[in-house]
Amino acid sequence: MNLSEVAPEAQVQRSYWIHPLPARNTQAQRYSHPAQVCIMDIRLLRPSDIPQVQQTNITNLPENYFCKYYMYHALSWPQLSYVAVDISRPKKTPYDAPKVVGYVLAKMEEDPQDGIQHGHITSLSVMRTHRRLGLAEKLMRQSQRAMFETYGAQYVSLHVRVSNVAARSLYEDTLGFKNNGTEAGYYADGEDAYSMRKDLNYLQEEELDEESDDEGATVGQDEGGEVGSAGKENEAGDVGQTKEAMRKVKVGRQLGVGDLVERNANGA
Repeated sequence: MNLSEVAPEAQVQRSYWIHPLPARNTQAQRYSHPAQVCIMDIRLLRPSDIPQVQQTNITNLPENYFCKYYMYHALSWPQLSYVAVDISRPKKTPYDAPKVVGYVLAKMEEDPQDGIQHGHITSLSVMRTHRRLGLAEKLMRQSQRAMFETYGAQYVSLHVRVSNVAARSLYEDTLGFKNNGTEAGYYADGEDAYSMRKDLNYLQEEELDEESDDEGATVGQDEGGEVGSAGKENEAGDVGQTKEAMRKVKVGRQLGVGDLVERNANGA
């Protein structure tokens, strides 16, 4: 995985549309900017994306694969690989597909040597014209969460060239990967690789926090009816015998402050 130096002209303001994982009932996130708005769509890899993904790989990385290798990932682990698509790019013809500007190719280890269920990042690449936008980080985080939620992965692993300082900074400083050592001559050209790993236990903690927040949000909620002494109005018998001031509270989502609390002074 080779993330080269970023072209300065690629530093522009853009917005993103991130598809949520199928396993999670969450809303898609969109980040908008007033200046030069471009819309980046991060979604699952489709078989129809493979020619563009392969072209992105050939353009940016020395480690290249046949189309059937991408298809193998897409069909075997369809929840794990993602693409970044520039959907605001104007089409030359009505039949033009949206431009793929980045991808992450991921899988689950089928026969892990340590016996622990974990995922592996096969390849990650972003076009030079769309770097410094956080796309690589978003692609990686989407894939990691899918590994955890779909397959129960305990950690994720990857390899990176020793000479690739930019990629190492992304993995270690931004994404929190740990260096587990060096594998000599890992790449076809003889270069060594760092073997990196990141535990996914933090996703379990986030899931528990979300569940506790959901439970806490339902405590004390009502259906928007009247509460307080107004609820006991029919139980009080003859209302005319009540001389104290009664307070009626209406609970609703779209009521103004003046409508929330209404006081009726009886016997005044």
